[in-house]
Amino acid sequence: MQQQALFMRAVFALVLVFCGAAGAAANERLAQGFTALPAGARVIVMPMDVELFSMSAGGVLEPQAEWTTLALDNLRRAIRSRPTKNGAVLDTFQGEPDLMLDDFNRLHGAIGSAINIHHLGPLKLPTKEGRLEWSLGPEVSLIKQKTGADYALFTFIRDSYASNERKAAIVIAAAFGVGLSAGVQVGYASLVDLSTGDVVWFNRLIRGYGDLRELDNAKESLDALLQSFPG
Repeated sequence: MQQQALFMRAVFALVLVFCGAAGAAANERLAQGFTALPAGARVIVMPMDVELFSMSAGGVLEPQAEWTTLALDNLRRAIRSRPTKNGAVLDTFQGEPDLMLDDFNRLHGAIGSAINIHHLGPLKLPTKEGRLEWSLGPEVSLIKQKTGADYALFTFIRDSYASNERKAAIVIAAAFGVGLSAGVQVGYASLVDLSTGDVVWFNRLIRGYGDLRELDNAKESLDALLQSFPG
C-alpha cells in the first residue's frame, strides 16, 4: 500500500511537470475526421477508474478507500444526470467489472498519460504531426459485443487532499517563503470507437482544487473533465 502511494505521488509530480498549458484547442481533442457522435449513437460509460488520497504532513499520499467509494457514487450520479446531444444515448455499465474491463481501464490510464505528455504536453511525437492518433487496440470490440454500444467513455481520476497536518505544514512553510502543494486533481477522459479501438476524443483535468467527496463539487469536476464532449 505504501509503495502504491509513493508511486501515485510520483505520477502526480510527473503530470505537473509535463502538463504544459492547462487548456487545449478544440481540434487537439478530436481525432482526424471525427467531429461529433452520430445521431442516436450509443455510448457505454465504462466503470470509472477513480482513487482518492490524503496527503500527510511530509507530502506522502495515502489511499483512502471510504473517500474513493463516496467519490465514485457522486460521479456515477453526476454522469447519469448529464444531458446528451443529437439523440446520443449515454448508458452506465451494468453489473460488476470483470478482469477484461479492469485490463482495459488500466490500458486507458496508460494511454491517457501518454496522450497528456506526448500530444498535449511538451514531448510531442513528430511522427503524429499533432494528430490525436492513439488507440486502445481492436480488442475493445469485445466491449461492443458485451454491451451493444458503439462507443465507450473511459475516465481516469486521481485526487488528493491535504490532511490537517499538511495544512499546518503549508502555513509554517509559507511563513518562510516556501510553497507546498495541498493536493492535485488529475483526470483523463477518452471517447473510444468500439469498432476500431481508436480514441476519437480526449480531454484532461489538472488543477489544485476540487472535492469529489461532495456531490455538487463532483458534478463540477465531471463537467470540467467532459468539457467539449462531442455528444
